[in-house]
Amino acid sequence: MMKKSIGIGFIGGGFITRFHIQSLIGVRNCEVLGVMSRTKSSAEESAALARTIGVGKAKAFETVSDMVAHPDIDALWICAPNFTRIEIMEEIVEAIEGGKGDLIGVTCEKPLGRNVKEAKKVLELTQRVGLLDGYLENQVFAPSVTRGKEIIWSRGAKATGRPYLARAAEEHSGPHMPWFWEGELQGGGVLNDMMCHSVEEARFLLTDPQKKRDSLTPTSVNAYASCLKWQRPEYAKILSDNSGGKTDYLNRPSEDFARSLIEYKDENDQKLVVETTTSWCFVGAGLRLSMELFGPEYSMFVNTLDSDLKVFFSRKVAGAEGEDLVEKQNAESGEMPVVSSEADTYGYTAENRHMVECFLAGKRPEENFSDGLAVTELLMTAYMSAEQDKTIQFPPQGLDDFVPAVAKGEWNPKD
Repeated sequence: MMKKSIGIGFIGGGFITRFHIQSLIGVRNCEVLGVMSRTKSSAEESAALARTIGVGKAKAFETVSDMVAHPDIDALWICAPNFTRIEIMEEIVEAIEGGKGDLIGVTCEKPLGRNVKEAKKVLELTQRVGLLDGYLENQVFAPSVTRGKEIIWSRGAKATGRPYLARAAEEHSGPHMPWFWEGELQGGGVLNDMMCHSVEEARFLLTDPQKKRDSLTPTSVNAYASCLKWQRPEYAKILSDNSGGKTDYLNRPSEDFARSLIEYKDENDQKLVVETTTSWCFVGAGLRLSMELFGPEYSMFVNTLDSDLKVFFSRKVAGAEGEDLVEKQNAESGEMPVVSSEADTYGYTAENRHMVECFLAGKRPEENFSDGLAVTELLMTAYMSAEQDKTIQFPPQGLDDFVPAVAKGEWNPKD
C-alpha cells in the first residue's frame, strides 16, 4: 500500500537543519519525527523547533541506527558536517542490512563528498541497499530560477536559439561554524563550500528542459583561488579566537575567494560557458546570490539582495547583531534589504516538496546523488586547475584519487 505521508528524520541539528525544518511549513504529506546530532542540545533545539511550528512531533535521537529502526521514519535528511558523510551512510547501511527499519529514501546536503572518492562511496552505499536518493541543491529549486528558466526556454530560446552563457555567484562574509573554515574537515575552502551551488545552478539553466542532464558534456575547467581577506593578521586572529586556537589562517588557510570558467558542449556540439564566482570576503548587507543567463536575443538576471522589501534605520536605532533581515547579515542600520521568506526565496521549500513527492511516489528525485557526484567531479577539477595554474581538460587523469592541497593542510598562497 502506497504511503500518504512520510516521516522524516534529520541527521545533524545545526543551522541548515533548522532551515529545512522551517521550509516544511510549506510542504504537505510529511512530518518531522526525529533529529540526531552528536551535540545533544542541537538535536533537542531542532526537534523543539519542529514541534513549535507544527511540522511534526519530533524528538531527539541518540544514534542514526535508532532513527533507521523507528517504524514511522521513512526517510533521512543528512545535514551533518562534510567530514561525517561516509560514517553516516555506513551506519545507515549497516542498520538496514541488519534488518532494522524500512526506509524509502535518503537526501544529503551539499557537497555529496569532500572529494570524488567520497562522493562515489556515498552513491554506492545508497544503491547497495536500494534507497531512493535526493541531492539537496536548493538553488535549482529557487522560484526565481525555475520560473526564469521556464520563460527563457519557452520564449527566448524557442524564437532565437538556446542560451550559451550562464554566470552565477554566491557571496557572503564567511561561514557560521568554525569547522567550515578548516580545509581538512570541510574538504576545501569557499570553492568546495559554495561553488557547488553556482556550478549546478548554471548547469541547470543551460540544460534544455526537455533533455536530461547528460545532454551537456563538460570539456574543460579553468579556475583560480586565493585567500584575500582572512589571511590578514587581524582577521586570522578572529578565526583563531572563534575556534579556540584551532584555525590557523596565517599558516594553514583555506581559499576565501574562487572563480571558475567551465566549458560544455551540447548534443549539437555547440560550445556553452559557465562562469562562477564565490567568496567568503564579500562585504555587503548579507548573503548575495546572483545569476545571469544569456542567449542570442535575450537574458535574465537574479540578485537576492534586490528584494521587494527594504527598511531603513537611522543612527538612533540601536540593534543587536543578528540575522533577522537576511542570512549572513552584516549590519543593523542604514538601508537594508529584507528577504521576507528565505526558505522560499532560496529554494528550500520547493526542494523539500519535490523530495517528499518523489519518495511518496517511489521515484528517484530529479536532483539526486548522481548530480552531486557530477558537481564534485567539476569542483575537484577546478582545484586541479587552480593548483596547476592552467586549463584542465575534462575529465582529467587521476580525478578519482585527487585530494586538494587545501584539504590536506598543504596550501598557502603566500608560499
